[in-house]
Amino acid sequence: MSESRSTAADTVLTGARVRTLDPARPWASAVAVKDGRIAAVGEEHEVRDWRGPDTEVIDLAGATLTPGLVDGHSHPVWGGEMATGLDLSGCRDLDGLRDALAGAARAAGRGEWVMGYGLDHNTFGGRPVHRDLIEPALGGVPAFLRLYDGHSALATGPALAAAGIDGPRAFDQRAEIVCDPDGRPTGHLVEHAAMDLMLPVLPRPSAAERRARLLTLLGEMAATGLTGAHVMDLEGQDVLDVLAGIEDGGELPVRLRIAPWCMPGADRAALDHLIELQRRAGRHWRVGGVKFFMDGTVEGGTAWLEHADCHGQGTEAFWPDPAAYTRAVHHLAKAGVRTATHAIGDAAVRHVLDTVEALGDPAQRGMHRIEHIETVPNEQLPRFAALGVAASMQPTHTAYTRADHTDEWSKRVGEERAARAWRCRDLRDAGAVLVLGSDWPIAHYDPRGVLATARLRRPAGSPETAPVTVEQALTGEMALEGMTSHAALAVGEESYGGRVAPGFRADLTALGVDPISAPADEVGEAPVALTMTGGVVVHRGVG
Repeated sequence: MSESRSTAADTVLTGARVRTLDPARPWASAVAVKDGRIAAVGEEHEVRDWRGPDTEVIDLAGATLTPGLVDGHSHPVWGGEMATGLDLSGCRDLDGLRDALAGAARAAGRGEWVMGYGLDHNTFGGRPVHRDLIEPALGGVPAFLRLYDGHSALATGPALAAAGIDGPRAFDQRAEIVCDPDGRPTGHLVEHAAMDLMLPVLPRPSAAERRARLLTLLGEMAATGLTGAHVMDLEGQDVLDVLAGIEDGGELPVRLRIAPWCMPGADRAALDHLIELQRRAGRHWRVGGVKFFMDGTVEGGTAWLEHADCHGQGTEAFWPDPAAYTRAVHHLAKAGVRTATHAIGDAAVRHVLDTVEALGDPAQRGMHRIEHIETVPNEQLPRFAALGVAASMQPTHTAYTRADHTDEWSKRVGEERAARAWRCRDLRDAGAVLVLGSDWPIAHYDPRGVLATARLRRPAGSPETAPVTVEQALTGEMALEGMTSHAALAVGEESYGGRVAPGFRADLTALGVDPISAPADEVGEAPVALTMTGGVVVHRGVG
């Protein structure tokens, strides 16, 4: 041992197949970590001198070590409140939904609500989402059920009455209280402004419960191999105080990069406040960027499409004045603030690209990304790389569609647009930076499922399920890059994140199979040998 204790590594990982994603050295077998950074990468004899009396040596026993997996689009705080009550994602038809709700209603105490989430539009069998379809099963117990898209919900009559919702209302942003021809609310609340009317009367966890839920969730995420997440919301600025408080006594197991929302109507003062928020940061969290919405969802009829959907909807942007969105993005870009814009429909994607192209300074173009991109025509594909706009996509969302186009998403957009669903491979082949994520709780956060589905275009472990637009499948290397090196590129962290290289963050994931070369179904259920965030082992699956 030639090194002094002051230069010895905190941890040395050995016995690994290290996929570094570093072109200078693609493979290695050992990594030394010190002070939260990677100190050395090489063969075991090359890092041996980093061992000291206090160095922990971990033998990974042949596991494949990669840069830490990052969920490129997640809602761990806001989602923790969204995913409250019954998990309805397993309901396949109305009978199954009614049975689940009836059981919950019988178990509810006096004055309690039935809360649920993950409800698939396809459960309604093509019928409009309506409270009349479920109220008999609830026996008068108020219920609030979030649909899986996160942009709509179903509230029953007693729930609507508690919130004082008795008819249509006008909103400053695209949102709707869906009503029947007589003006009676159906219970279907579309988009955030409509759903937010329920917040004053919904059961809400205490601050202590929210903190405990967050820590539990982040620990569970780390156990699946996640070391980071791009958080696409800031659900109450007290969240930053909660994160700071957690770090006062410990470490966050998952690194969080947070983008607060900018909604229609934001004035100059609101934009400057968002700029000021970019200064807030801790050891494993920071505010980094601003999240916009250019449209809503296909199933809700609020995706902004070049041509109307089969219900005659989808021809309006989420920002009633799209030019105001453009001005807001330009204001932030001039201040050096990155933006991420939710854009599902082809018109929404086009407008975001047009907004970036209109920036006067080309240096301000490489700071922007588009989220979801569920359908986009050929002519828009090369614009991503040309403008430096990253594509952020969620392969596991294909589970809400069907290869035969009998699902609600496909029927809404029609055959032509359904045939270009989630064009991950086409965007990569066109040179775009492609970051992959889950959009939890819209889909499960497990990155192994994201990696597998990106290659299979169907859920892992379900060979009986026909793949959706199978020609859009990624290679194993592309999928891994989407949660590592491309995730870093999308947020400007490529000089210290997304690779296993000296000086880079010691955010590392070790899986029991090679995520690139192993069959994708095996990747979906691969053992997680180790997760390390900032040099701290936050999950250990090895002895």
